[in-house]
Amino acid sequence: MTEETDVTPELARNAGDLRVRMARLARRLRQEDGGHALTMSQLTALGRLVRLGPATLSELAAGERVRPQSMARAIDALETAGMVRRTPHPTDRRQNVIRLTGNGRAVIADNRLRRDAWLARAMAAALSPEERDLLTRAGGLMERLADLTEEGVPGTYVPGTGD
Repeated sequence: MTEETDVTPELARNAGDLRVRMARLARRLRQEDGGHALTMSQLTALGRLVRLGPATLSELAAGERVRPQSMARAIDALETAGMVRRTPHPTDRRQNVIRLTGNGRAVIADNRLRRDAWLARAMAAALSPEERDLLTRAGGLMERLADLTEEGVPGTYVPGTGD
């Protein structure tokens, strides 16, 4: 390992602190749900369908790095609530394609609007312009970390590989 990729005790502590802080902010943002009472799994499934369009259950699960069974529970609840609908896959009769309904689009738009508004108000009230700029730039770094695959992080355990 090079010095730049060594995980020092200080870096490990900082990573743990960052994880806790991100989780606290995520919990706080979940409180701004507009009364929709969606689980995080349901929100991420809706968000992925908004960003990428119709998808199979397997594609949604892989994209969110969850088990297909977990995604199936989220999709079942969303379908019952009228936020998604399943249609037969055009070439694979074993699968369905999951699509957002108008209701699903409206719920996710309302949810995002409420959360974005709360976060903007909180940033305006609690942070200086310089801190807001720093936080915005840090968001890009967090996105890079979130986009890393298991293969992109040395020493990451990949289920099923025996490593």
